Amino acid sequence: MSHHEPNIEMYERERIVLESIKNNSDLHHNALLKLIVPEFMAKTTFEKTRDSLLEKEIIFVQTRGNMKFYRLTENYEQKSQQHIEWNTNNSFHDLKSRIKRLETDYHHKDVDEKITFASSLLRNLLQTDNGFTVLDSAKNPKKTLYKDEHLTIQQLIHHVFEVIKHDKDFEIIFPTIVSYLGIIMTKSSLEK
Repeated sequence: MSHHEPNIEMYERERIVLESIKNNSDLHHNALLKLIVPEFMAKTTFEKTRDSLLEKEIIFVQTRGNMKFYRLTENYEQKSQQHIEWNTNNSFHDLKSRIKRLETDYHHKDVDEKITFASSLLRNLLQTDNGFTVLDSAKNPKKTLYKDEHLTIQQLIHHVFEVIKHDKDFEIIFPTIVSYLGIIMTKSSLEK
């Protein structure tokens, strides 16, 4: 659980561009631009959205002559799963090495740096665990294939909290981090 709210506008723009590409596969770049701009978004917004979709490999460019055509990536589901697996494993190993250095690095920081550093570690651990959960559900929803990784992340989270707990600034840092992570829900947020 984290406070990362989805950027609805970005998703809406991506959906518009994807639908336009899917429904108008015969349109080259400039024709697609005229279809989308200015009715749905500005030109620079279209270009940023297109670049984001290209970077995520959701679409690709096909060139014919001097014209660019955008296409939806084939087998995107399989490719995205490979991306999730690669990113999640890299993040997992990076976090393990960062947390090994935690005890020596953490206590030398000022309070704000400690909060930022610990919050970032915990947020990344939770995101990595979510990555393994997505992979578990995609590969076999009836079995936990990444059981060891989930357990290791649980232990790493515990280790981060232990380092915080034994810090001289614990009483300031701990509530701020828990609040930032959104772990404790207020009564009003549970009723929504």
